[in-house]
Amino acid sequence: MELNEQLKLALAELRKSDPKKFKQTVDLVINLQKFDVKKNPLNIFIKIPHKSKDKKIAGFFESKNDFIDTITEMDFKKYGDKKKLKNLVKRYDFFISQAKLMPKVATTFGRVLGPAGKMPSPQLGIVLNADEKSIKDLKEKIDSSLRIRAKEPSIKVAIGKEDMKDEEIIENILSVYNELVKALPRDKENIKNIELKFTMTKPVKMKVR
Repeated sequence: MELNEQLKLALAELRKSDPKKFKQTVDLVINLQKFDVKKNPLNIFIKIPHKSKDKKIAGFFESKNDFIDTITEMDFKKYGDKKKLKNLVKRYDFFISQAKLMPKVATTFGRVLGPAGKMPSPQLGIVLNADEKSIKDLKEKIDSSLRIRAKEPSIKVAIGKEDMKDEEIIENILSVYNELVKALPRDKENIKNIELKFTMTKPVKMKVR
């Protein structure tokens, strides 16, 4: 059965679960096989057609900025305290930075941002100028992108919310799936199966071959 059809059936199945008092997230789990995570570190950004959620973004800039929560160069010394640093990382989904501050950002925040996968990166997260247009463009790009990192042979990513239309959720999933297949060394061979779940439901499993 085509993946598209399997996804329709999976969503129909998930929607039978009892409604919750909050909007559940739709989680996509892609289980890998014949794939060595250490040999092939996977860290890519994939553009999706429908925004999966509003991301909380903070910026490392030389001076305060009206368009985004800012951590200025002057504030850096506050974050020598590891607890404050960890709280900051938890509070935001994404961090962006002015290019010239990146060496200092790496020194001050790298030890916590790095392992959390939230370090501003050249692909998505570094601006030359902290002007309104550059920041706005970057925020839009971040909101319509998902970061896929494989630390284990299973990739889990929030692909949407349950109140989105099925077609939108499926389009997001297929975008991620098709781009991921291209990034894997052995294409579909590396994908064992796919699971789809809502926050509080059991996963529905799908075969890809």
